[in-house]
Amino acid sequence: MLLATDLDGSFLAGTPEKRHQLYQLITLHPDLELVFVTGRGLESVIPLLSDPTIPTPSYIICDVGATVVDGSSLQPVQPLQAEIDARWPGEYAVEQAVADLPGLQRQDVPQERRCSFYCEAEAVTDELSRIAKKLGCDMLYSAERYLDFLPAGVNKGSTLKALTELLEKDSERVLVVGDMLNDLSLFSYDFHGVCVGKSEAALLRATSQLEHVYHAREAGCGGILEAIEHFDLLANKSYGAEARKQPEPGKSDLVIVYHRLPFEEYIQNGKVQQRQPSSPNGIIPTLLSFFASGTKGSWIAWSTVEEEVSNFQRRTPVDKDLYPNLTASKVSLSREEVDIFYKRFSKEAFWPTLHTFWEQATFREDHWQVFLEVNRKFAEHAATEAAVGAVVWVHDYNLWMVPAVLRELRPDVTIAFFHHTYFPSADVFNVLPWRRDIIGSLLQCNFIGFHIPRQAENFVDVARGVMPLKVKERISCAPRFLTYGCAMGLEEMTSLIDVGGREIRLGALPVGLDVDRIRAALERPSVKKKAQALRAELSGNRVILSVERLDYTKGILPKLEAFELLLEQHPELMGDVTLVTICVPAAKEMTIYDDLQTQIEQTVGRINGRFAKVGWTPIQFFFRAYPFEDLVAFYSLADIMWITPLRDGLNLVAKEFVATQGILGGKGVLVLSEFAGAAAELRGALLTNPHDPHDLVNTCFQALTMDESEAVSRIREAFEVVRHNDIRAWGDEFMQVIDTCRTAPAIAAAAPESK
Repeated sequence: MLLATDLDGSFLAGTPEKRHQLYQLITLHPDLELVFVTGRGLESVIPLLSDPTIPTPSYIICDVGATVVDGSSLQPVQPLQAEIDARWPGEYAVEQAVADLPGLQRQDVPQERRCSFYCEAEAVTDELSRIAKKLGCDMLYSAERYLDFLPAGVNKGSTLKALTELLEKDSERVLVVGDMLNDLSLFSYDFHGVCVGKSEAALLRATSQLEHVYHAREAGCGGILEAIEHFDLLANKSYGAEARKQPEPGKSDLVIVYHRLPFEEYIQNGKVQQRQPSSPNGIIPTLLSFFASGTKGSWIAWSTVEEEVSNFQRRTPVDKDLYPNLTASKVSLSREEVDIFYKRFSKEAFWPTLHTFWEQATFREDHWQVFLEVNRKFAEHAATEAAVGAVVWVHDYNLWMVPAVLRELRPDVTIAFFHHTYFPSADVFNVLPWRRDIIGSLLQCNFIGFHIPRQAENFVDVARGVMPLKVKERISCAPRFLTYGCAMGLEEMTSLIDVGGREIRLGALPVGLDVDRIRAALERPSVKKKAQALRAELSGNRVILSVERLDYTKGILPKLEAFELLLEQHPELMGDVTLVTICVPAAKEMTIYDDLQTQIEQTVGRINGRFAKVGWTPIQFFFRAYPFEDLVAFYSLADIMWITPLRDGLNLVAKEFVATQGILGGKGVLVLSEFAGAAAELRGALLTNPHDPHDLVNTCFQALTMDESEAVSRIREAFEVVRHNDIRAWGDEFMQVIDTCRTAPAIAAAAPESK
């Protein structure tokens, strides 16, 4: 059958349960095809196509029948569209013809091939009818408010009839749906029809004597389901429910969806074993801490060992002693899937775009399909683990599409998302070919967290270009964040938006450090010994320290060139200052960084060759990863920490340096890029513009010549921030916000009221 339905009051109305039931039936039943027939303009329909809970129509008839397009490509259906175009005199001709008539107000909504006004009934005069006839237009007045000038003979019903004839559809297999008088033309042909519950009285009166029109009791989707049953249009009306049965709820009250397991897997004698991570990041212990009290939970992450071992288990305990009720639910992926989904596509398409280096991005549709499939697997695992009304907490951009699948499978859960990387402005993000899918998925969340207000506000701007939204709440960024003090500063941020009747809360929650971990490292004799050895090795030179991964976003080359310029402009520093650069290599599969590595090594060689003298090498370059304890030793002896990413979501290295110096009561100076998220939070840092070589030089020199009392004061101020907003405070704050939005969301919300 072909379901041709109006939107507002019909297809987008009804209870969440009925909407979900109908949408599943449409999506999965092989004999059901969908057509949107609406008074909206195409621009106003497009946002619905980004909502993953709403089925994609095969065709869209909009502008009260004046526009007809393919639902997937949005290209005109020919020759139907050309025939309509030929009848239309143009909106300016209509506007000019009625300009002197009173009581008409042009509608400020997107529209094509029609000219629409608001007016009272008394404004619809014989004179207006004569003007319409002279222009070769039809005039339609509905709901005692809306007046449309349309191409002659064009309306919802006529365009649908022409489309069904073009597609050679049997009229007996067509069901038309409406709720307002301007849908009457749909019922003027030999289609089965339904006026859903709560339809406009005038429409009910006009169709009361039509045998082929059913007046449903239930509103919206409930009424459509009634009509399908009444006319017996589908041989198997429960097909959708049978094909995709809702998963049985699990037992986990909190589900963490993260790409990495909270333990390492290794193979011994052909069997998989687990051990503590050799280099755990601060986030994993924090997320684990939520289960220490006995909370029933699951941790969803990938595993690639299933094909290599005989004892692989999809669900295993994490640590029976520390977290007795926490289970790891493993998403089994092949190494090829991980390579494409994570190491190639995420890093070659999304990573450069997120960090505003879109010209370096590579977009491949086949990789996107792998990305979708992997995200679907993560979502399905989460759906089977989550208890009724559970919280599912999804982490970072490589799992963007999990909320879309999860919301459909489990409309009862509260979905939270934290974006660990930078989120760019709309003019950058919109470069992504799949931006509508991504934003449509994220808008299924109840809460979305970012590091700083600027990133949250960027998300709102991007979302506003995808779907109509209302800003319901804004909050001041001060005193937690800098406002006008850096490039990432912002005075106010959006904290609550409404998208089609669903509220989504936004937050700025920069990830903190495990300060006690750094304190413990500093107390180890091995770390103290390492620091002493490094100091002796550097012959008492003042140390400018740089620690970053090999990545073009980190600004390594501009920093090296700025150091060269610093030595040129201040030759008195030669023999006194050493730049210690620790550059952590990328994974072997990440070949996109090969050229950058070569350029960095050549630049280091050039600078050392130009300025080195006996007993002093200006740059000590270490192209390797160091254990955390060794990094703490480097932090402890550094006079300047020079962190200058061109763009960074936060930068935890900056916080690690501050914590180290703060614990020791040191006087090290943090020189930080104002384009790092941490710059909006860390008061006391000396901010610099990494895109300006002269500013890089001047700020670094300012740090080198800073009065000791100012340096001590600055590091104390920064340490106060790091110590107070630590990793535990981050986790607690996140869960507190989630608790405010633990209400079960609607599967999909009614669209904003419009004609």
